Amino acid sequence: QVQLVESGGGSVQSGGSLRLSCAVSRYTSSSYIMGWFRQTPGKEREAVAAIDSRGTTAFADFVKGRFTISHENAKKTLYLHMNSLKPEDTAMYYCAADFGATLAYARLLPSYEYKYWGQGTQVTVSS
Repeated sequence: QVQLVESGGGSVQSGGSLRLSCAVSRYTSSSYIMGWFRQTPGKEREAVAAIDSRGTTAFADFVKGRFTISHENAKKTLYLHMNSLKPEDTAMYYCAADFGATLAYARLLPSYEYKYWGQGTQVTVSS
């Protein structure tokens, strides 16, 4: 079984930065897609960013220019670097993974395309 464990969430003031991490227990294929999603109460989970095994990335328009995504193979860890945070970025952030696939056209995938999920880490941005 693949397990994902997020860390790095917390509280920060508007304009601040955070780095989220997601430790992946094992890989079932050399091809993979990993992504970050976020969710607030009463709203659907939305895709934030994704990266695949080729290094192709994709971002939601609302984070372009502020967030970056990276993956460190040796540490089996996915990262989300969040800069210029805004109060509207406040949410529970989840990492997700799917194996045996890569991103097509550098587009974000919906949540149902991912098989494995972490438990989430809370990010709170105050004004």
